[in-house]
Amino acid sequence: MNDLKQKLESIYLQYNNKKFVNPDPLLFLYNYPEKKNREIAGLIAASFAYGRVDMIIKTVKKILDKLVPCPFDYLMTITKQDLIKDFKGFKYRFAREEHLVNLLWGMKQVINHFSSLENCFSSQYSLSHETIMPCLIFLYENISKNGDTGHLLADPKKKSPCKRSNLFLRWMVRKDSVDPGGWNKINASQLIIPLDTHMYKIGKLLKFTKRKSKDIKTALEITKGFKQISPLDPVKYDFCLTRFGIRQDLTMEELNKKVTK
Repeated sequence: MNDLKQKLESIYLQYNNKKFVNPDPLLFLYNYPEKKNREIAGLIAASFAYGRVDMIIKTVKKILDKLVPCPFDYLMTITKQDLIKDFKGFKYRFAREEHLVNLLWGMKQVINHFSSLENCFSSQYSLSHETIMPCLIFLYENISKNGDTGHLLADPKKKSPCKRSNLFLRWMVRKDSVDPGGWNKINASQLIIPLDTHMYKIGKLLKFTKRKSKDIKTALEITKGFKQISPLDPVKYDFCLTRFGIRQDLTMEELNKKVTK
């Protein structure tokens, strides 16, 4: 395990760098130094992080361009009718205008009640919990009770690995040269790996899982594997490892050589 840790640390030092972020919806979070704006932009960016990356970037930009100059002020002053007007005809793959409107309206209601998305999330937080799952369930329920968000938010009580929600949490809870952070009430040791096709392949490569389903159980298994190496920060290596296979200049074959040689 020490040998693997050294290899992962080497990859982290080389690739956990902002120059490898583009193209990634994480880019949008760097535009918002204030937490109240960053958490809103972050949840929007993460919710649309599926499909072709060029279309993800185009779609998130289109949404955030409506929320200028301050997403927080936009949400706090907008009416639902104005939201419907602003996003009339919106469509992105499975998401239609009502899903986006309900997501934004749900976020507004949560912020009205808890003052921030972080306060809602952390209201269910305990260091005794193995993961942040109870917090994620609570945030999901409080946003989605205001209207159907479709595929934009995954239900944590089902089998979904909640990849995009966990990606959002990585961005907001961790802080290093790539992840901007902003949320200070949550311990990074309880984060869950954002499980997508790339991380699933990596989890199999590192022998952290043998499961065939890309579900929440697999996400937890892979997270447990990383916890053996980095108990205080199990999602530390998520960004640098998933560059392989996502970027055209970094292949899974190259990663295989780096971790198995």
